[in-house]
Amino acid sequence: MPNSILVVDDEKLIVKGIKFSLEQDSMTVDVAYDGEEALTLAKSKEYDLILLDVMLPKVDGLEVCQHIREFSQVPIIMVTAKGDDMDKIMGLEYGADDYITKPFNILELKARIKAILRRSVKKPGVNGRNIESGHVHEGLRLDLESRRVFINDKEANLTAKEFDLLELFMENKGKVYSRESLLNTVWGYDYPGDVRTVDVHVRRLREKIELNPSDPKYIHTKWGVGYYFG
Repeated sequence: MPNSILVVDDEKLIVKGIKFSLEQDSMTVDVAYDGEEALTLAKSKEYDLILLDVMLPKVDGLEVCQHIREFSQVPIIMVTAKGDDMDKIMGLEYGADDYITKPFNILELKARIKAILRRSVKKPGVNGRNIESGHVHEGLRLDLESRRVFINDKEANLTAKEFDLLELFMENKGKVYSRESLLNTVWGYDYPGDVRTVDVHVRRLREKIELNPSDPKYIHTKWGVGYYFG
């Protein structure tokens, strides 16, 4: 089945170009030109990925991202203005998986989209294979086939990148990863972002899986080095 993408931007020429390019790669593309339209579409149809501009009429992209996260964990790439670091960080805080800065090269955008789609698909051949970690106060279970996470049998809703981080940590228990190493491994070597992306995702992951995020039981910080699962 072709991947289904929602492109949200109020600049119609940009949308037209992105839609054409993605359709050349056999993707199906829906478009929205404001935040309200984007939310309506996101609620009415399941997408494999949403490309979401920050600057939108009616409801801005950050608010749209926040609303979508209330009912869906679909991968979201935020489109931000050049050099506007605050938009990038806020996008990640609100649940975006990645961001790209305007003006962007369409080939770079397609590479980002394909990388996220590859990481988001269910993995073949791991039916029933779970990574489990039990602690005295709570049990954490990762289901690789369905890409779902359970804490004491209650599901925690993680974004695609949060799941990727947790999977990496749990499969390499005790191994300390630097922020640069996590950025390269989970986001890719050609990812143009910085290590703050990792810090935001680790903090949000802790908020979802830790009983007390300020005193984590799962994802620990090794000061001056990085993060590890223990």
